[in-house]
Order: sequence, then structure tokens, then C-alpha cells
Amino acid sequence: MGSARPVTGIGIVGLGVISAAYLQTLAGTDRVQVSAVADLDVERARTAADRIPGCRAVAPEQLFADPAVDTVLNLTIPAAHADVALAAIAAGKDVYGEKPLAATLAGAAQIMDAAAAAGVRVGCAPDTVLGTGVQTARAAVDEGRIGRPVAASAMWISAGHEAWHPHPDFYYRSGGGPLLDMGPYYLTALVQLLGPVSAVSGASSRSRDSRVIASGPRAGERIGVEVDTHLTGILHHTGGAISTVTMSFDGVASQSPPIEVHGIEGSLVLPDPNLFGGEVLLHRRGGEGWEALPPSAGFVDASRGVGLLDFIDGGQRASGAMARHVLEIMDAVAQSAASGARVPLRTSVTRPPLVPLTPAAAWRRG
Repeated sequence: MGSARPVTGIGIVGLGVISAAYLQTLAGTDRVQVSAVADLDVERARTAADRIPGCRAVAPEQLFADPAVDTVLNLTIPAAHADVALAAIAAGKDVYGEKPLAATLAGAAQIMDAAAAAGVRVGCAPDTVLGTGVQTARAAVDEGRIGRPVAASAMWISAGHEAWHPHPDFYYRSGGGPLLDMGPYYLTALVQLLGPVSAVSGASSRSRDSRVIASGPRAGERIGVEVDTHLTGILHHTGGAISTVTMSFDGVASQSPPIEVHGIEGSLVLPDPNLFGGEVLLHRRGGEGWEALPPSAGFVDASRGVGLLDFIDGGQRASGAMARHVLEIMDAVAQSAASGARVPLRTSVTRPPLVPLTPAAAWRRG
């Protein structure tokens, strides 16, 4: 038997809604130790630390300097992603963050450049694309089951997060909006499936200048809208396929499949890329209709944080490079919408390796 894998110390900055999902995943493995947590709400940090054996609530600067912290998990709001990541990198820590990598493309470039100079690594959500849903579809594409891919479509329509989120302000400020919020799931899936994007055309609109919070202690409060809330992009993939993406806070609902991929020999329907699993359907040329594909790739029964575990193991499947490329795609959609011109991309990324079909016990154990 080999030697035991060393335990990685994790420091979490930001203990909002999404932190609960990460903590549940991390609690299920002995490969990591959450050593420290920090939040602007000191009491919230203390409450979280009390529930985690061996964890302390500290100020962010103490967390960055803590020798027990090997990797900083950045779960702050998008506007703070770059500042937190840069502070962690300056302290010599690896960083894994929630999407997007930064609120701006310039911030993402700073993160990646600083990490390269410091010799540390950067990872970023979404890791939902590493589940059996997207990975099974990717395996079908890679195996040639739809022939040469020519097109894809992705759509997410809602009435806006103020319908359920008690503090939705940041969704409607710079760094927010439906594309930056939900787009990473869909765009990362499309890059996983079809490869990087070379150019983008976009259009956008805003249905109203304010929203009303519908739940929580601020129910009935009106908040301002500073960003466009309906965006559509046409993406030109380097392999030749063309994708169409629509993300909106201005509709109500949709019955369209979350993602469809079409090739000259068949078509695929994917499940919601905001989830890890779900049914993948294939319709082959000359076939008798849609058939469900059994899971053939991906982390089984995965949950948020599986990408962090893969990152800790040295994987590049939820990488900063992928997140930066996806952020540039979204930035290019906004640029094109404002200018009316097609926007070429400067970054690219290599499709990460397919995730073999990995049972939950295996990916938790490492």
C-alpha cells in the first residue's frame, strides 16, 4: 500500500448561501481540513467555525497568512472575487473560487498573471460540468456518435432572482446579470463539448430599471437595475461549430432543453448544467427517436466542491484558464451588444481531459 495522501488545509472566505453546499461536500471526505473561515459578518463566521471541528473564525488577512491554510476557497460576491484571490496569491496560497473568476476581464487577467508569477495555482467553478450529465454527453461527442458537431443552443429564462433571494442586489449591479450569473454553467459546458470560442456576436436589453424583492426581511423593497437583463450571444467555436446562447431575467419560464448539440449524424439533449447529473438523450440519423444514454463518464452523485477536490489532486478540469476564457466570452457578448460588431477573442483554452465514470466513494476518497 502507498503512503496516505496528505490532508490539505482549506481557508474559506465568504460564508453566504453557496458555502453550505461546499461544506457538505468537504465534510464527506478526510482529504481536507477546513482550518479557518472569514466573513464580513463576523458572527456568521463564528457560527460556521463552531460547526467545523478544528476550524477557527478569523479576519481575512489572518486567514491568508495562516500556515495551516494551503488553499483559499473564495466564496465572496463577484465584485470581491479579484481582491480576495489576489490577496491569497500574494500570501503564496493556491486559490479556488466561485464563478465568475472576476467581475471584469482585467481582474481575471490580474489573477492569472499574479498566480503565474507567484508559482501558485488557480481553480474556479462551475464544477457541475464534471458530473455525469455533461460528461456523458461529452463522451458521446468524443466517440463520434453525432458525427461532426455543427451547432448548439443553450437557454436559461427566469423572472429574476429577486423572486427568491433575500438579498439579490448584486445580481443587478456591475459584475451581475443573468449572463455572468448563469452563463458560466452553460458556456463552460459548451466549451467542454465543442472546444474554445474564437469570436462572438451579441445583443442585449433591459426590461426595467428596478426590481422588487419578494421574500425575506426586505420583502417589498425596490432595488435598482444597473445591468442588461436579457442577453443573446452567437459563439464561433474554433472547431467550426456555432452556438447560440440566451440568458434572461426578463422572462417567466421555458420548456426548451437547457442545451442541445447537433452534429451531421445525430443530436444530443443535455440536462441542466447547473446540476451534476440528469438524463442525456441521443437521436441518431436513421434511428427510431430519442434514446437515453446510460452514464458513461463523470463524477457520480457529485456536489459542489468536487471540482475543488479534483483541483487539490492536481487536476485542471475546473481551471482558472477555463474560467478566464468563459469570462472573456461573456465580456465579448456584452461588448458586441454595445457596439453591434463581432468581437474576436484573445484567450483560448485546451479542453480538459474527460472525467472517467467515477463512483462517489472513489472521488471522495481520492
